[in-house]
Amino acid sequence: MATAPRPDMAAHPDIIAMRERHEMAERTATTPRAQVIETTALITGLYLAASPWITGFNGLSTLAVNNLIVGIAYALIMSGGFGRAYDRVHSMAWAACVLSVWTIISPWAVAGDVSTTKTIVNNVIVGVIALLLALTAASIGRPADRATSGRMSAPYTGGRS
Repeated sequence: MATAPRPDMAAHPDIIAMRERHEMAERTATTPRAQVIETTALITGLYLAASPWITGFNGLSTLAVNNLIVGIAYALIMSGGFGRAYDRVHSMAWAACVLSVWTIISPWAVAGDVSTTKTIVNNVIVGVIALLLALTAASIGRPADRATSGRMSAPYTGGRS
Protein backbone atom coordinates (compact mmCIF):
# COMPACT_ATOMS: atom_id res chain seq x y z
CA MET A 1 0.00 0.00 0.00
CA ALA A 2 1.55 3.23 -1.16
CA THR A 3 1.03 6.49 0.62
CA ALA A 4 0.35 9.70 -1.23
CA PRO A 5 3.17 12.22 -1.11
CA ARG A 6 2.60 15.07 1.32
CA PRO A 7 2.16 18.45 -0.31
CA ASP A 8 4.60 21.25 0.36
CA MET A 9 3.33 23.55 3.15
CA ALA A 10 4.41 26.60 1.15
CA ALA A 11 1.59 25.86 -1.30
CA HIS A 12 -1.12 25.60 1.38
CA PRO A 13 -3.86 28.23 0.84
CA ASP A 14 -3.69 29.50 4.43
CA ILE A 15 0.06 30.10 4.15
CA ILE A 16 -0.41 31.87 0.83
CA ALA A 17 -3.20 34.07 2.25
CA MET A 18 -1.13 34.95 5.33
CA ARG A 19 1.86 35.84 3.14
CA GLU A 20 -0.33 38.08 0.94
CA ARG A 21 -1.80 39.87 3.99
CA HIS A 22 1.68 40.42 5.42
CA GLU A 23 2.97 41.81 2.13
CA MET A 24 -0.06 44.10 1.83
CA ALA A 25 0.54 45.37 5.38
CA GLU A 26 4.17 46.09 4.60
CA ARG A 27 3.26 47.98 1.43
CA THR A 28 0.64 50.02 3.26
CA ALA A 29 2.79 50.78 6.31
CA THR A 30 5.76 51.96 4.28
CA THR A 31 3.90 54.56 2.26
CA PRO A 32 4.66 58.15 3.20
CA ARG A 33 0.94 58.84 3.66
CA ALA A 34 0.55 56.09 6.27
CA GLN A 35 3.68 57.16 8.10
CA VAL A 36 2.54 60.79 8.22
CA ILE A 37 -0.90 59.80 9.51
CA GLU A 38 0.55 57.49 12.15
CA THR A 39 3.08 60.07 13.38
CA THR A 40 0.59 62.94 13.39
CA ALA A 41 -1.95 60.81 15.23
CA LEU A 42 0.63 59.90 17.87
CA ILE A 43 1.52 63.56 18.37
CA THR A 44 -2.18 64.51 18.50
CA GLY A 45 -2.88 61.87 21.16
CA LEU A 46 0.10 62.93 23.24
CA TYR A 47 -0.92 66.60 22.96
CA LEU A 48 -4.47 65.73 24.04
CA ALA A 49 -3.08 63.90 27.06
CA ALA A 50 -0.87 66.85 28.03
CA SER A 51 -3.24 69.64 26.94
CA PRO A 52 -4.67 70.43 30.40
CA TRP A 53 -1.16 71.37 31.57
CA ILE A 54 -0.15 73.04 28.28
CA THR A 55 -3.31 75.10 27.92
CA GLY A 56 -3.72 75.77 31.62
CA PHE A 57 -6.97 74.12 32.62
CA ASN A 58 -5.45 71.41 34.83
CA GLY A 59 -7.41 72.82 37.77
CA LEU A 60 -10.58 71.44 36.20
CA SER A 61 -9.69 67.93 37.34
CA THR A 62 -12.49 65.95 35.69
CA LEU A 63 -11.66 67.24 32.21
CA ALA A 64 -7.91 67.02 32.86
CA VAL A 65 -8.17 63.35 33.81
CA ASN A 66 -10.53 62.74 30.89
CA ASN A 67 -8.11 64.31 28.40
CA LEU A 68 -5.18 62.39 29.88
CA ILE A 69 -6.92 59.03 29.56
CA VAL A 70 -8.47 59.69 26.14
CA GLY A 71 -5.21 61.11 24.78
CA ILE A 72 -3.18 58.10 25.86
CA ALA A 73 -5.82 55.71 24.49
CA TYR A 74 -5.95 57.56 21.16
CA ALA A 75 -2.15 57.57 20.85
CA LEU A 76 -1.96 53.84 21.58
CA ILE A 77 -4.76 52.93 19.19
CA MET A 78 -3.51 55.02 16.31
CA SER A 79 0.24 54.49 16.64
CA GLY A 80 0.41 50.72 16.60
CA GLY A 81 -1.79 49.60 13.79
CA PHE A 82 -0.40 50.09 10.33
CA GLY A 83 2.47 47.63 10.21
CA ARG A 84 1.54 45.00 12.75
CA ALA A 85 -2.19 44.49 12.38
CA TYR A 86 -3.32 45.62 8.95
CA ASP A 87 -6.61 43.71 9.15
CA ARG A 88 -7.44 45.40 12.47
CA VAL A 89 -6.54 48.95 11.48
CA HIS A 90 -10.02 49.57 10.12
CA SER A 91 -11.80 48.78 13.40
CA MET A 92 -9.09 50.46 15.50
CA ALA A 93 -9.50 53.63 13.44
CA TRP A 94 -13.25 53.59 14.07
CA ALA A 95 -12.58 53.28 17.81
CA ALA A 96 -10.31 56.32 17.46
CA CYS A 97 -13.19 58.14 15.73
CA VAL A 98 -15.36 57.49 18.78
CA LEU A 99 -12.62 58.84 21.06
CA SER A 100 -12.33 61.92 18.82
CA VAL A 101 -16.05 62.64 18.98
CA TRP A 102 -15.93 62.18 22.76
CA THR A 103 -13.07 64.70 22.89
CA ILE A 104 -15.23 67.24 21.09
CA ILE A 105 -18.26 66.85 23.37
CA SER A 106 -16.43 66.17 26.66
CA PRO A 107 -16.29 69.79 27.92
CA TRP A 108 -20.09 69.68 28.15
CA ALA A 109 -20.43 66.02 29.16
CA VAL A 110 -18.04 65.50 32.08
CA ALA A 111 -19.06 66.23 35.64
CA GLY A 112 -18.69 69.78 36.88
CA ASP A 113 -18.73 73.09 35.07
CA VAL A 114 -15.66 72.76 32.87
CA SER A 115 -16.95 74.37 29.68
CA THR A 116 -14.70 77.41 29.61
CA THR A 117 -13.40 79.06 26.45
CA LYS A 118 -9.99 77.37 26.82
CA THR A 119 -11.41 73.90 27.25
CA ILE A 120 -13.93 74.21 24.43
CA VAL A 121 -11.47 75.63 21.90
CA ASN A 122 -8.77 73.12 22.85
CA ASN A 123 -10.97 70.04 22.79
CA VAL A 124 -12.91 70.96 19.66
CA ILE A 125 -9.77 71.70 17.62
CA VAL A 126 -7.89 68.62 18.86
CA GLY A 127 -11.02 66.48 18.46
CA VAL A 128 -11.58 67.57 14.86
CA ILE A 129 -7.92 66.94 13.95
CA ALA A 130 -8.04 63.54 15.65
CA LEU A 131 -11.29 62.68 13.87
CA LEU A 132 -9.86 63.58 10.46
CA LEU A 133 -6.76 61.48 11.12
CA ALA A 134 -8.85 58.53 12.30
CA LEU A 135 -11.13 58.72 9.26
CA THR A 136 -8.10 58.82 6.99
CA ALA A 137 -6.62 55.81 8.78
CA ALA A 138 -9.94 54.01 8.41
CA SER A 139 -9.84 54.60 4.67
CA ILE A 140 -6.27 53.23 4.48
CA GLY A 141 -7.10 50.21 6.61
CA ARG A 142 -10.35 49.48 4.78
CA PRO A 143 -10.84 45.76 4.22
CA ALA A 144 -10.43 44.62 0.64
CA ASP A 145 -13.46 44.04 -1.51
CA ARG A 146 -15.39 41.09 -0.08
CA ALA A 147 -15.68 39.43 -3.50
CA THR A 148 -11.90 39.25 -3.96
CA SER A 149 -10.71 38.81 -0.38
CA GLY A 150 -11.60 35.13 -0.19
CA ARG A 151 -10.02 34.19 -3.50
CA MET A 152 -6.80 32.21 -3.43
CA SER A 153 -3.92 33.38 -5.58
CA ALA A 154 -2.76 29.88 -6.49
CA PRO A 155 -4.68 26.61 -6.67
CA TYR A 156 -4.04 24.12 -3.93
CA THR A 157 -4.07 20.58 -5.18
CA GLY A 158 -3.56 18.88 -1.85
CA GLY A 159 -0.95 16.55 -3.28
CA ARG A 160 -3.28 15.00 -5.82
CA SER A 161 -2.91 15.32 -9.54
